Amino acid sequence: MLAVVSVVIHEWCVPFGDSYWGMFANGVDLDVYRHGSLSVVDGHRLYQGYVLGIQYYTYTPTSAVIFLPFAAMPFAVAHWTWTVCIFIALYFCIMLCFRNLGYVVDWPLRIVAMSLVVMSLLLEPVRTTIWFGQINVFLMLMILWDLTRPEGSRLRGFTTGIAAGIKLTPLIFAVYLLAVRSRAAKWVVIGFAATGAVGFLCLPRDSWKYWSGTFLDSTRVGPSNMAGNQSIRGLLANVGQTTDPNGILWAALVLAALVLGISAAVLSHRRGNELLAVTLMGMTATTVSPMSWGHHWVWVVPLIVICLHYVLQARKPAVSAAALLGALAVGAGTFLWPRHVVQPNFGVLGRLWDHAYLTGLFVHDSVSWLHWLVYGSYVWVFLITAVVTIVIALRYPDKVAVRHQTEDVSTQ
Repeated sequence: MLAVVSVVIHEWCVPFGDSYWGMFANGVDLDVYRHGSLSVVDGHRLYQGYVLGIQYYTYTPTSAVIFLPFAAMPFAVAHWTWTVCIFIALYFCIMLCFRNLGYVVDWPLRIVAMSLVVMSLLLEPVRTTIWFGQINVFLMLMILWDLTRPEGSRLRGFTTGIAAGIKLTPLIFAVYLLAVRSRAAKWVVIGFAATGAVGFLCLPRDSWKYWSGTFLDSTRVGPSNMAGNQSIRGLLANVGQTTDPNGILWAALVLAALVLGISAAVLSHRRGNELLAVTLMGMTATTVSPMSWGHHWVWVVPLIVICLHYVLQARKPAVSAAALLGALAVGAGTFLWPRHVVQPNFGVLGRLWDHAYLTGLFVHDSVSWLHWLVYGSYVWVFLITAVVTIVIALRYPDKVAVRHQTEDVSTQ
């Protein structure tokens, strides 16, 4: 029932059938991936000039090799294949979360997971991932599958290293693994190096160009003060209305966020909640990155699953109520919050439109005294999550509010 209601709400927020703004009508980022691969097949340089005439190619050279199968397809086929795969990956992400939390995999649980997939379409990170044809859900699946396995599992960390070899931000998980003294840290590095080696083998010139400095140039992604930049740098840039926020302040806040996020993750690990630890590190990566679009924040999905777990399994009603409030707060902070603009020659994504459906709390800038909240709403989700995790872990170091994750917990 809730899944059906979610579809109705989404149709009201942003009609599925809109010729461009409908959820399945864009796929521009996937097309950039495809044309990045096509450019190197045609002998062009990957990091010189725009791809599709609209943006730079910002991922690693190895990613262009990985996207080759989609480049071989007509765009319509590639787009629908990619979209279906996003739904499947999101389902498996949710199932991995439930399995790690100790739930028995049965049909009731599968139905719950499928319902949550549909309901998650109301979250801006998920909706925008599908609309753009982004890769973030696939990377999250790789990391969740890899790092929620028991310590000592064969090649644990290697798949996370491959994810980092496609898009650099997952490298932060190696720092976390070092902090918890896990042997998986070395496999992250090995996996990352292996994907880099594939890039040098297949695209030596582009690999040299990328790793000799291009990967450090965050301006290739876009100016810091774009509304969708949900990172600390984006918050500072948008509140200060500048493309170049104070570097010292930004560095200090990034360092503080790293300490906060890693500390919260380590404490979660010590309490046996590896899923929360991994989720916190995923959110930390998006917080400290110079540029983090809203669709990078798909890590709110496992966070909501964790909250729902505590709602269902907490021994005390107060804990269940607090967890429900947390789930609702995360959902509210990352909801679509549509803004329908009807205006001739409205410029978005390098084109002019007679209307636009903008999504995300960060596109609502009419109340100036709330800019500090709306411009960085996802950063605040991270901050509150990390602080609450640390407070609970320090206040109740020997207590677990729900059944231990190694127990089988049935949802029936």
